Amino acid sequence: MSVQTFDRVLGEYCAYLESGRGYSVHTVKGYRTDSIELFAYLERIGFNDLSGIHLEALRDFLYELSEKGLSKATMARKSASIRSLTSWCYKNKLIETDPGLRLRTPKLGRTLPKVVGRESLDMIFKVLDSMATEDNPGGLRDLLAVELLYASGARVSELVGLNVQDVDLSRNLLRVLGKGGKVRMVPFGAPAREALDRWLSVGRSHYANDKSGDALLLTSRGGRVGVRQVYSLVAGLLAETPTGVAGPHSLRHSAATHLLDGGADLRAVQELLGHASLGTTQIYTHVSIEQLRESYEIAHPRA
Repeated sequence: MSVQTFDRVLGEYCAYLESGRGYSVHTVKGYRTDSIELFAYLERIGFNDLSGIHLEALRDFLYELSEKGLSKATMARKSASIRSLTSWCYKNKLIETDPGLRLRTPKLGRTLPKVVGRESLDMIFKVLDSMATEDNPGGLRDLLAVELLYASGARVSELVGLNVQDVDLSRNLLRVLGKGGKVRMVPFGAPAREALDRWLSVGRSHYANDKSGDALLLTSRGGRVGVRQVYSLVAGLLAETPTGVAGPHSLRHSAATHLLDGGADLRAVQELLGHASLGTTQIYTHVSIEQLRESYEIAHPRA
């Protein structure tokens, strides 16, 4: 497969829209803007080109846009732009499959985030625990990454940005740098604390070198773990569960939903997730209501 940078792909794609499709300058400008937004998102989660791009990454991109409160018409246009771009890339052999074929426009206000069931989470942590041995620092790191994602509800970009000094072991708190440079303190529980202790005392020293700096999570070469590596880890683990392939954001969704199911205050969950608006957090109440409805219809004799 041909590997091209985003800038080159963008130039050739827009030239095709102008000459091959005969689109107006206004339409091409809109498609260009949408493509730039997508490419910026892909770079942020660790893609340097289009190789390996998959449906879940496109869905996560659209979901992130939907959290900004964009209109249905805008979301529909952006979905169409993505499908047009991936179709062109596929026809020009820049990607091996077209992930946009199965991409649908999110129904704002109705689309519920994918939540991982408790049984699936138990299975995932059993797999990770079995790999987290003293002679396998990568296993210790992977266990810690997933424990912290679920325990804290942090975004994957926030997780990989953590430094050792951001961990307060005396109070079991993380200092998380969120969107807009806003800092928040996020608690974590006993299983995450145990995974932290094992990684800091045994695992990290195996990978640390002169270029590691203060990064909490390290690759086998000593560099800071990237978003794409965590994305691949979580997607691979979830692929073996009823949830199916989903990114790290699903663990954030799951943490919020399970907290609300357990009686947590909505504003406390808002603070945990770092949402600027309470309205963004309220989608998780809809998830809980839908789960309640399903349980009711299954269990209630007069449902």
